[in-house]
Amino acid sequence: MKVTCESVWNNCLKIIKDNVNLQSFKTWFEPIQPVMLDNSVLTIQVPSQFFYEWLEEHYVTLLRKTIKRELGEDARLEYRIVVENSNGNSNPHTIDYPNYNTGNKNPEVSMPLVIGKSIKNPFVIPGLKKVQIDPQLNPAYNFDSFVEGDCNRLARSAGFAVAQKPGGTAFNPLVVYGGVGLGKTHLIQAIGNEIKSRFSNKTVLYVSSEKFTNQFIDALKNNAVNDFIHFYQLIDVLLVDDIQFFANKDKTQDIFFHIFNHLHQGGKQLILSSDRAPRDLEGMEERLLSRFKWGLSADLQIPDFETRIAILEKKMYADGIELPREVVEFVAYNINTNVRELEGALISLLAQASLNKKEIDLDLAKKIIKNFVKSISREVSIEYIQKVVCEYFDVDVEKLKEKTRKRAIVQARQLSMFLAKNYTKNSLKVIGKHFGNRDHSTVIHSCQAIQNLLDTDPEFKDNVSDIKKKIQMSIA
Repeated sequence: MKVTCESVWNNCLKIIKDNVNLQSFKTWFEPIQPVMLDNSVLTIQVPSQFFYEWLEEHYVTLLRKTIKRELGEDARLEYRIVVENSNGNSNPHTIDYPNYNTGNKNPEVSMPLVIGKSIKNPFVIPGLKKVQIDPQLNPAYNFDSFVEGDCNRLARSAGFAVAQKPGGTAFNPLVVYGGVGLGKTHLIQAIGNEIKSRFSNKTVLYVSSEKFTNQFIDALKNNAVNDFIHFYQLIDVLLVDDIQFFANKDKTQDIFFHIFNHLHQGGKQLILSSDRAPRDLEGMEERLLSRFKWGLSADLQIPDFETRIAILEKKMYADGIELPREVVEFVAYNINTNVRELEGALISLLAQASLNKKEIDLDLAKKIIKNFVKSISREVSIEYIQKVVCEYFDVDVEKLKEKTRKRAIVQARQLSMFLAKNYTKNSLKVIGKHFGNRDHSTVIHSCQAIQNLLDTDPEFKDNVSDIKKKIQMSIA
């Protein structure tokens, strides 16, 4: 029987289907079309650039193993990507994606030693013509130490795709934005470190917007603007942190605009961070803002409870320490807006325990947390109870207010009413209003139903015990 690209890919699909869930298979593998088989190289066509990058990040190992099983150890997979033309009447065309080499450090670059007749070039090490630019990266900031959650999944996925193919994805520039302490610097430096470890032929540089501005001011003073520009034009991957501080600095924006254009047109990668989305940046030139929007803007949101737990556990594992579960949950519940404060609370907890020679328990955690939050609420709201219950059972809060008879939602609604009656001073009528204007008799029935389950179902009783523990932490 003749081996064709279709037969090879169909055999691959049989293996892949056994290794991924059905929804993932339908989403990411069924749309793929085999287009060519050249010896041991199978070319497949995917619907879009993003589709290709997602496969490369999440399924590259599975694809590689499957192809090698079908075509031998020398087998390779290549992609053909469908690209829509700007003219709506034109048929889409395709492009073949090139391969990339990997490496692990910055190359040396040439820079002039002296500017004009006497002024030393501030961007090189005196006495050297060949210099190796320090990437200015913190090796502790890497993808392994960056905890992924729903709050940051898009940004991390895009960042990892960029790290695999700097300058070769649609994410150029990649703008990562979010509030204080949510991990922007960690993520963009993780991208830089990953690129540095993979590509020896690329020059990577991380710089804060403040440092960039100060360097530019020094260059102006020393009549070295051309050398300043030349220095930054040598960079293959430029990471600029906190671009919002370029606001109202017209000359800095102008010089960055020209550097941005040169790098982008040369296929170099730009990675930027900001405390707000590009569209919300004020005091910026419109032409610069438009360039920030060329690639992908991905936000970092406040981490949910589970992600905060994972961050603390990751930190504890890295430091080789163990804490009682109730302490970890208490810290995660009460510090809920800032990852930096979350880690700071853990460090303070360890320091206090060490200095005072005390065991780390819930009482000590309560004392420490008071330094990080203005107050720990001693009253719990119905909304908060709804949130805790819905998070536990993975139910949308809004569903509790609808007239649905689905068992999971009905049970979550009844349990929320039961807990609201026990933990708040609200009347039955007020409680009912929070659940789609239900009357007091419905609340009474719900409380009785939950009590019956508690008396007869040990598993349900354990679930309620877990939920009560989480609520009690917030009012401790």
